[in-house]
Order: sequence, then C-alpha cells, then structure tokens
Amino acid sequence: MQASEICFLSAEQLAAEIRARRISPVEAVDAVLQQADRLNGELNAIVTRTDERTRQQARDAEAAVMRGDALPPLWGVPITVKDLHLTAGIRTTLGSKLFENFIPQQDQPIVERLKQAGAIIVGKTNTSEFGLIPLAANALFGESCNPWDTRYNTGGSSGGAAAAVACGMGPLATASDGGGSIRIPASFCGIFGLKPQMGRVPHVPFPRGWESLSHQGMLSRTVRDTALALDVISGPHALDRWSLPKVGRSFLDACTGDARGLRVAWCARLGQLPVETEVYHVCEQAVKRFEQLGCSVDTLELDLPDLGPAQQTIVLCEAAVGMQERRAEWEQTIFPPTRKMLPNADKLTYYDLVRAQWAREEYWEKIGPLFDEYDALLTPTAPITATLNGTLGPKVIEGRAVRALSWLGHVVPANMTWQPAASLPVGFDSLGLPVGLQIIGRRHDEWTVLQLASAYEAAHPWAQRRPPIVGE
Repeated sequence: MQASEICFLSAEQLAAEIRARRISPVEAVDAVLQQADRLNGELNAIVTRTDERTRQQARDAEAAVMRGDALPPLWGVPITVKDLHLTAGIRTTLGSKLFENFIPQQDQPIVERLKQAGAIIVGKTNTSEFGLIPLAANALFGESCNPWDTRYNTGGSSGGAAAAVACGMGPLATASDGGGSIRIPASFCGIFGLKPQMGRVPHVPFPRGWESLSHQGMLSRTVRDTALALDVISGPHALDRWSLPKVGRSFLDACTGDARGLRVAWCARLGQLPVETEVYHVCEQAVKRFEQLGCSVDTLELDLPDLGPAQQTIVLCEAAVGMQERRAEWEQTIFPPTRKMLPNADKLTYYDLVRAQWAREEYWEKIGPLFDEYDALLTPTAPITATLNGTLGPKVIEGRAVRALSWLGHVVPANMTWQPAASLPVGFDSLGLPVGLQIIGRRHDEWTVLQLASAYEAAHPWAQRRPPIVGE
C-alpha cells in the first residue's frame, strides 16, 4: 500500500491492518511523518516533532506484532497530541512563551490511556495560548492555516490538531473544548469532533483554569474512530473529582448507521444569533437528510440568552488566578490578542463570578426540559465558516453588528451545561470552506450523539473528501 493511502486510513482500519501484518507500525509512522514533511510547512499544524523517539517506538511496536503479542486496540497507530496536554519527556508549551522549553515528567490521563492502548505520538499540535481564544495562533509558533484555504485559520483552540487530521498526519488527535475548541476546528476543517459529557474523559488541569468548562476528547475523520478512542480514554481517574464511571458498553456499538425513530429538534439560531445565509442553507439541507434517515425532526425557535459573557467571566477569573504567581512575566510575553483579557479580569468581582455560575443553571432550567421530549438538538456548529488569519472573526454577520466572539454562541452552551455535543461536516460554502452541523445530546448520552452522527455518515460519507493542499 502506498504511503498516501496509509495516511488516509481510519485508525480502526490501520489498527486492523497492523494486526494482520499487512502494514507495519514502521510503515504507518513513516507515511505520517512524510506527510508532515510535505504539508506542515504550509499548515503549521504540528509545532513539536519527535521523529527519533517516534520511529523507535514504531520499531518496538513492530517487534511485538512479529512476536505475536496480545495487542491493545490502537497498537501502532500514529496520533498527535494537542500542546495543552502534558506529555512526559516531550515539550509541552501550552502555546505560551512562558513554557517554551517546558518538558513535563508525566502524561495527562488522556495521553497515558492512548499510549497504553498502543498509540504512537508523532508530535504536538498548535493551539492558542492556554486555549484562551478560539483560534490556533500564539506568539510562540504563529497561526495554523486552514487546509481548505490557507488564508483562513483552522479555528481553535484545537486547530493544529484538526488540520493534522484533515491532511492525513495521523487519523486521531487529542483535543479539548472549553468553549467550542473541539467542535469549531472540526467544523472549520471538515472533520468530525465530539465534546463528550464533562468528566467522561478525566483531566488534571495544568496550569489551573477552565476546571468547570474544559472537556477532553478527540478529533478524527470518522465517527467510528472517535467512538473507538472514547472507549479507550473514558473512565474514572483518582485525580479528577468530576470523572465518571465507565458506561458498561462500547461506544463503538452506538455506530450502527441507523437512527430510525429518534426525535430531534432543529434550531438554526440558538439564542437568536445571526447565521450566515450560506451556512444556514447547508445546515438546513443536512437536517432534511435526518428526516430521510427516519428521524422525526421539529423546527423550533428557542428564546435563550447568550451565555458567552458568563462563560468568558468564568474563564477570565480562573485564568487570572491560575497565572497569578507569574502575572508580571506573562504580561511581558502574552499573545497580543489575549492581552486585553488581563485588565478585563481585574475588573471582575466575586459578584460577577457567582452570577456567571448562576447563569449556567438558569440556562439549563430553560433548555433541560427540551431533552425530555427530544433525543438531540441540531444547530449550526458556528454561524460562519473559517475566519481569516489575523482576525478574531467577523464584527458583522448578515448585516447585524455582533459582539466580539459572538460566533461561539452555538457551542458555548454545551460547555456550560456539560452536555455531549459533536460537529459533523455537512457541506461547503461558495468559497469551498467546510460547514459543520452540531448535535447536542442529553446529559451523559454520547451514545445517541454517536448514533445520529454515524447514521448521517453512513448515508453521506465525508472522509473521502480531501483538502486541496493534499493533492491527488
């Protein structure tokens, strides 16, 4: 099999080929590293590479295959790790000059479990500084470019991860989502991303911050790959007080390709936020396809508040306290678009923080009853397609002036309510930029989210679409 073909195998397919000795871990790793050599200079997706270490691990993995050892589910599969996730012995910068040369001594739980499952890390992917803005850009490495059009950003903060997966630099990438940071890059880069229920994947924050918002997960090109990874990375952890017990069944079993009988609601403008016309029409067509799959679909207009300001209050308070000891040093090196966050944080009081926490509960009181009637809620993942590099997104959407970062208004609520939510690619705008549709599930119900996404993918597969930068 040619290297270009290996790069676009799913993790599930690649693991099966390795077990059958039709592809070796060395071949798989070499193919992915060659792809990075060819494309990463334009994309800036992977910011730290570990070629020597990676190739040695691939040789060790190949020896185990040839010995006939019992192999865990991701044996020999090359992956990338977001640069917010600690990796023992591998530089972890958190997108900040403060940690430019930081090499952790331990893995975070998501990394530890992927390694135990046999995955091989090929590098660390670009992010925003401490994940604070929804783009992949920082003062240390610069911006990650969208593989569908390099004038645009990947979205963030898991943007380098999304670009790497979209372009065949590993079928799986770790990601995290405190306000859309899995789903926005998935939408902008045309791949699949699931933000699990809070606590489904354990996390030990470093530095402190995002503790009541950040959900850990994966980016992939297929729904089944995400389900396979979720089987590996989910489950309780002694150091995460919010971590959840195992669900008792495989998430892969949710990927039946059948969603008949499920009831879903469709709301195009969550919180009355404006949506670009092209995005609206692409998502509306995708919703009609769910009806063709046998789902019952109701169109709703929901009178819901904008949770963005409350989420930002929580983020700013936690970030300011988490970095208090290094505040003066941080102010000298901070990424310019993030700089204004510090004085804004200084203006906040405990009244503001408590009101922000109450806002999330009041929101749940309004939206929670919806899930007594419906299995899921569909919305656009974002009201826009990818933002131009060098910007934080539009100030006007469909002729209406909007507050900064209001385009996160469809994804932030699921972080505040802790519900599982996914973005699946459903089409393109007239510029050829991907459009994502969001599926928000009931609390603790990743199963139905995966079931719906799998059914859509089976009827309208997307993994064969490759960004122009990849070539034939």
